[in-house]
Amino acid sequence: MTTVTHAHVRAAAERIAGHVLRTPVIETSPGRFMKLELLQHSGSFKVRGAFNRMLSAGEVPESGVIAASGGNHGLAVAFAARALGVRAEIFVPEVTSAVKVAGLNALGAHITQTGAIYAEAAEAAAKRAAETGALQVHAYDQVEVVAGQGSTGLELVEQTGGVDTVVVAVGGGGFAAGITLGTAGSSGAPKIVAVEPELIPTLHAALEAGSPVQVGVSGVGADALGASKIGGLAFEVLASPRVESVLVPDEAIVAARRELWERHRLVAEHAGAAAYAAVMSGVYRPEPGERVAVVVCGSNTDPATLTTG
Repeated sequence: MTTVTHAHVRAAAERIAGHVLRTPVIETSPGRFMKLELLQHSGSFKVRGAFNRMLSAGEVPESGVIAASGGNHGLAVAFAARALGVRAEIFVPEVTSAVKVAGLNALGAHITQTGAIYAEAAEAAAKRAAETGALQVHAYDQVEVVAGQGSTGLELVEQTGGVDTVVVAVGGGGFAAGITLGTAGSSGAPKIVAVEPELIPTLHAALEAGSPVQVGVSGVGADALGASKIGGLAFEVLASPRVESVLVPDEAIVAARRELWERHRLVAEHAGAAAYAAVMSGVYRPEPGERVAVVVCGSNTDPATLTTG
């Protein structure tokens, strides 16, 4: 298996500069930071990996690009494709929210909604790519995608001057792996707290088993953290002493999402609030004086539901 490195992340950051936003970091209290990746183009960090994959490919085939997604990756691929003038075909499962499907339509993507969960949509997308020759942009298990997501970690280190701990949500693991690599070049590389819903423990189960395994997919984070198996590239990076895997219940994610709105006026989707839920609920308790950054990673949600669940 190809290994993703810190050098890949640095190269990706240079390649996508000018295509993605340098999202802000706010210090909510002394030594407590939030990286607001929910303010990124297309509403999540995913656009970093999408741009890096497409720009790394050189010439994109006439058939364009194809991706399977719970929603956010599809939005990112569609956004990047429109910016680069190429066709995008996106496969999403039935669990994908209406807000995300509407966003894909607005970006001009060709949408196929099929399968109950992400894995089934991914199977259909792979079959379609084999038929058309389109460039596949995987949601989390491609070197270029992981490296692109890792540019978030580079920014975070520069913006904070370095932290002791980064708390980040895990679905397929590409984002957490990228941030782990992106922060690895800093002196005193931070601990990574990898947060998953109790109902979708892809990394947690893989660490217990010693290799990626299938898990069930359900709960409030299913449309964005709905991978049924951790990516191989991500597992290679995240099976590290630097990484602590924690699980949060759905009720904690719902409460964290509500607090992000009520306290900070941040419109986060459930998956985007998962990392914050780990700290707010006490699943992860920072030590006194520990400098902690929480990544709030997605905003594609219906604002009308912010106070109701």
